[in-house]
Formats: sequence, structure tokens, C-alpha cells
Amino acid sequence: MTRKSRELGFFIAASLAMGMAYSIIDATFNNFLNERFALSGFERSFLEFPREIPGFLVVFASALLWFLCSRRLATLAMLLGGVGTALIGFASPGYAIMVLWLFIYSLGQHIFLPLSSSIGMELSEKGKTGRRLGQLNAVRNLAAILGSFLVFFGFKYLGFTFHHTFALATAAFVLAALFLSIMKPEQTQPPALHLKLHREYRLYYILAVLYGSRKQLFLTFAPWVLVTVFHQPTQTLATLLMLGGMIGILFQPLLGLAIDHLGERFVLSSEAVLLVFVCFGYGFARFLVTEHAAFLIACGCFLLDQMLMSVNMARATYIKKIALEASHIQPALTMAVSIDHIFSILIALVGGAIWNFFGFQYVFLLGAFIALGNFLAALQVRVPDAHTVAEGVSPVLVQGGR
Repeated sequence: MTRKSRELGFFIAASLAMGMAYSIIDATFNNFLNERFALSGFERSFLEFPREIPGFLVVFASALLWFLCSRRLATLAMLLGGVGTALIGFASPGYAIMVLWLFIYSLGQHIFLPLSSSIGMELSEKGKTGRRLGQLNAVRNLAAILGSFLVFFGFKYLGFTFHHTFALATAAFVLAALFLSIMKPEQTQPPALHLKLHREYRLYYILAVLYGSRKQLFLTFAPWVLVTVFHQPTQTLATLLMLGGMIGILFQPLLGLAIDHLGERFVLSSEAVLLVFVCFGYGFARFLVTEHAAFLIACGCFLLDQMLMSVNMARATYIKKIALEASHIQPALTMAVSIDHIFSILIALVGGAIWNFFGFQYVFLLGAFIALGNFLAALQVRVPDAHTVAEGVSPVLVQGGR
């Protein structure tokens, strides 16, 4: 067994455990909030402020922890996720205390976001980066199926409470941390590199802004539509996440191949077009068709959006292809997470105000305009030809490619 295959095996195992943990939390958290704290639409959106602040802080956390290589930092991220999950589930007597624990959980989640792509790309073969990221995402989709099925089966047949699901998620995070800690450490990057913005990557940063804005609308308000507008129980979200995971097992590798063969520009612009239809489905189906038909459309949009979230790996392969130096990749990914979360927080607050004052449908109208901006930005994407990079030409100077 080669070193790379050994490392890949440990990372796959960690991804499986981590994916189960996140799936369990995603399937239960909105219902946990609704039943435990009975939040309004604006209160639910305001909760994204403490939840997303760690995303903004991640670039500073990475610089502060520069002495940890990406794999050791990923281990710490999983431990933070486990601690936060346990405290939310077992030590949240009031809303304010729960928010503090949510911050810890979210800090771990956001520290890991850029690392999942950078470690995955380190473990890929030349010219097959998209394929490797697609395979790893398929593993996480399998984990999402297992986690969501566990929630569905547990609540329906085993008398699960939220205590059970938070305990299982905590155990999965600890297991993921164990697998990551076994991986061989690699070279660290100096702290200054994490805090530097590169003019050459400005389009990548713009794409990060648009992704953060679009992502937040759906992470916050799409499940909230199902829970509060269509009055769906925990089992419904668990079922949708399980179905999305099943579809993703096939979709993710295909998406990775599409990135490798059709290019980032085609994939990113196609995502933006599909998002416009998703936005209108979420926001306006209820006013155009029967309640049941609107619910089915919302479920379809939820599943499609789950798949489209994975297009973010095209942004990761884009920065790898245009990076001036290999050492810029992880810091650029981390900086993008911080940038996108500035706008994520603003969008969550603005979206909550729009929901309260005008109605939930206008939140998704805003999403359609963001998708249009994403489409225009995606059309500007250019990556260098492989032979040009091989000849040593700086990739950001090359305007050809896909």
C-alpha cells in the first residue's frame, strides 16, 4: 500500500464519520430549535449571526494555529464539533447558553470547510482533482444517508429524543478526529500567508461572495420553509437528506468528472441557471399550485439544491489551477470562507427581515437575483491549459482554457 493510498483510506474513514455527524445534526437541528425554543422567522435568521461568525473568523483562527498542519487542524476541528454538539444537546437550559455552544460547534465546522478541499486535492492524481473531490463527496453522501436513516428510524420506531441524536453525532465527531489524527502531518504555512489577499485571485473571491450569499439563503430558509410553512416533522427533513445522499452517491463523481472534462466555467454557470428555477420553486409554488403539489415542488427544490451545493468543489479546483504557488491554495480557500461569511451573515439578517415584513417568497426572489449575479461572474472564469502550466507559464496570465 502506497503512502498516498494509506492517507486516502484514513481520510475516507474520517469523511464517513464526519458526514454522519453533520447529517444527524442537519436532520434534527431545525426541529430542535422549533420545539425547544419556538423561534420566529426573524429569530431563526438572527441565530445565523453567532452560527456564521466563526466562518468570518476562520482565516484568523488558521493564522493563529499556523503551527498545526492542515490534517492536525482538521483533527482539532472535529473535536470542537464534538464538544459543541454535546453541549448543545445536554447543557442548553436556555437560548443564550445554546448560542454559546453553537458558536463552538460552528467554529469546528468552519475550520474544516477549506481543509476538506485542500486535503482532498492533496490526495488526488494530476488532472483528476475534480474526480477525487467528487469521490470524497460521494462518501459524505453515503454518510448522509446513514445518518439521516438513523434519525428517521430512531424517531419513528425507537423512541429517539434529541438527546439520542446529539450523543450519536458527538461520538461520530470523535471517531472522525481519531482517523484524522492518524494521518501523516505535512508542511505548515506561515501565518502571514493566511491573511494575505492576492489581486490575481479577485474573481475567485467574487465567486466566494456570491456562493456565501446563495448558500446562506438555502441553509437557513429552505428547511425553515418545510418546517414552518409546510409544517413538516423531523422525519421529513431526515428523509430528504437521506434521498439527497442516495442521489449524491451517483451525482458527485459525475460532477467531478464534469469539472475535469467540461471545465469550471460550464459547471458554475450551469449551477447558477438551475438556482434561478430552485428559487422560484421554493418561493412561489405555494401561490401557483395546490398545497400538496407545492410541498412536492419544495421537496424537489431541496434535493436539487443539495446537489448544487457540491458545485463548490469547482471553485476549489479553479483556485488550484490559477494559484501562483501551491502554498497559496489552502490559505486562499480559507480566506474565501471568511469572505463568504461576511455576506452570509448579512444575507441571513436581511433575509429574516424580508421574511417578517414581506413574506418568505421574497427571500427566494432575492436568491434568484444572487443566482443571476453568480451566472455573470461564472462566465468570466478562465483556467490555463495543462501544457501551458507544464511549460512554467504563470497561470493567471493565461486567458485561454475552458
